[in-house]
Amino acid sequence: MAEAVIVDSVRTGLSKSFKGGFNQTRADDMTAHIIDALMDRHPSVNPETVEDVILGCGYPEGPQGNNIARTSAVLSKLPIKTGGTTVNRYCSSGLQTIAMAATQIQSGFADCIIAGGVESISTTHGHINEYMFRNEKINESVPGVYHAMGITAETVAKRYNVTRESQDEYALSSQLRCAEAQNQGLYDDEIIPMKTLMMVKDKETGEISEVETVVDRDNCNRPQTTL
Repeated sequence: MAEAVIVDSVRTGLSKSFKGGFNQTRADDMTAHIIDALMDRHPSVNPETVEDVILGCGYPEGPQGNNIARTSAVLSKLPIKTGGTTVNRYCSSGLQTIAMAATQIQSGFADCIIAGGVESISTTHGHINEYMFRNEKINESVPGVYHAMGITAETVAKRYNVTRESQDEYALSSQLRCAEAQNQGLYDDEIIPMKTLMMVKDKETGEISEVETVVDRDNCNRPQTTL
């Protein structure tokens, strides 16, 4: 059996939904930018050897539809022949793609694959197609299939007696750890800066304008959080 090796891991920074630097950026454009940056970091890897781009996506519709793994590959500098596979396993979609890529390499079906995940809440949520969204037979018999993470969290809390206080304490520690990691520069090597056009709404006039910005760090954590 062949050995599968993760050569590198790169990503964009995380930006706030609807109000962040990526609120007008398509997910396939983000991914293409990252693919190109990854290949630039490893000039010894021939782009012709990349056989597939496997991409996880929780909501593969709208601007994230049409096999976003393939459109991302086409937008990048990879050869047009490079394949694309989109995987949906919701929150574990990206992790699943890495497992799939490793399995293909170990079994001898491929030598070089780019795997990862992408999601743009800003460009999809609020525009989701809800026509015949749920199958009523499933909704009546196994409604948990359609539960979002918020409801899932409530279910886990009740089932395993996880208190609100312990959840808040853990959440706070997560915020503080993230801030400390940022201060130490632990994320710097993996984050690829990206220049974008951000939509900004004036709170007083309601006027909407576009502002050029660069997303070069995670902007979602709140280190000032207290209990």
